[in-house]
Amino acid sequence: MSAFIGLGANLGDTARTLALALEALAALPDTELLAVSSLYRSAPVDASGPDYLNAAARLDTALPPEELLRRLQAIELAHGRERPIVNASRTLDLDLLLYADEQIRSEHLCVPHPRLHQRAFVLLPLLEIAPDLTAPGLGVLQPHLAAVSGQRVERLPGD
Repeated sequence: MSAFIGLGANLGDTARTLALALEALAALPDTELLAVSSLYRSAPVDASGPDYLNAAARLDTALPPEELLRRLQAIELAHGRERPIVNASRTLDLDLLLYADEQIRSEHLCVPHPRLHQRAFVLLPLLEIAPDLTAPGLGVLQPHLAAVSGQRVERLPGD
């Protein structure tokens, strides 16, 4: 199944943390890392603190969505993720944005991610690696960029 993961961090050595998180994603069982976006710098949304580094990754995985979420949370914990308050600064944030064409609403997981179409720091990296991407219940994602054009996001130059 195709899965899209949003990556973000705004504490510590964020670029290194995201690189290590991508290595951990590539090492997940029954999973192949297919694509990774550029890094983007963005201002915190509904929070304070330093700017975030963000990216998106596309996986091909046989892991069911709830198991994939557990694995993502384990990677976060391995990088010192704490959850003291909603929207707190973080060493690493891994969000399961999309899982195939499924709509999932459970106690622990909402797919598509509920605000993915409202966040430039999610849409820009996603659409970089999958320009024609659609999401269940949202349709084609490209037109949603207009609504987030006022959010401060900067694509960083690649190596």
